[in-house]
Amino acid sequence: MLENQPQEVNIRVQPEQPTLRIDRFLADHLPGVSRSYIKILIQNGKVTCAGKSVKASEKINPGDIITVQLEARPQPDIQPEKIALDIVQEDDALLVVNKPAGLVVHPAVGNWSGTLVNALAYHCNTLSSLSGETRPGIVHRLDKETSGLMVVAKNDVVHAALSQQFSEKRAGRIYQAVIWGIPALHQQKIESFISRNSRDRKKMMASAEGGKWAVTHLSVIEPFSTLASLCEFILETGRTHQIRVHSASIGHPVFGDSIYGGRKHGLGGLSQEKAIFTAKLLIEFRRQALHAK
Repeated sequence: MLENQPQEVNIRVQPEQPTLRIDRFLADHLPGVSRSYIKILIQNGKVTCAGKSVKASEKINPGDIITVQLEARPQPDIQPEKIALDIVQEDDALLVVNKPAGLVVHPAVGNWSGTLVNALAYHCNTLSSLSGETRPGIVHRLDKETSGLMVVAKNDVVHAALSQQFSEKRAGRIYQAVIWGIPALHQQKIESFISRNSRDRKKMMASAEGGKWAVTHLSVIEPFSTLASLCEFILETGRTHQIRVHSASIGHPVFGDSIYGGRKHGLGGLSQEKAIFTAKLLIEFRRQALHAK
């Protein structure tokens, strides 16, 4: 399904970069490339620093230039499915699709068919291979119940370039969401570590230490009385459930979010009439009110 050529990527370690293992550094700076593939590249001597092969456990230093030889990989046997795609932009290199809420991005346990990747396999002759066997073309992901724009790479050269642009903040990720209540600060920067919840492995949690560092910028666009606010979120990092976790961590979960308290959060403080109206709205609105622009 895919005929990609090897691609060389050079990443300079900036002075402000915290000390990390090389495998962790590459995972952070090539967000569209799977960790398992990074491990294979290192083991095969395709990752070098100053012309020398490196080990996964080696630490980076400011000024280092890490060179990665991204090799072409055979495409997996993803079953193409004729699923309608809302295509916003397409050319020979990539396409931008508007993913609807409820559509899973890639096949996994419990969702081996009916995904965005199955639809892409039907629509596209070629897709990139850098994200792993079950995620051809996928440079970044959205949660199942999050709607919005996704960029899809048709070859490995474009995929590597897009991943590097996201890492270096030359390409941004902007979202809009309706959250419960009105934040006291209409513009704020939310920072924390995000790690998996030890009591519920399906959930993530914000913490003062441990996990991965996450930074989210929030701006209130329009308040709706005191009940809710339409907000814009800009991500500096791309952690699992980042907006949903950070929004809940400041006491304003995303409206309709069943995992992080967004389905019941504000009902207690409402009049009976408004509480009934909002409860009916939540019954009809079965997902979190989060959209990627």
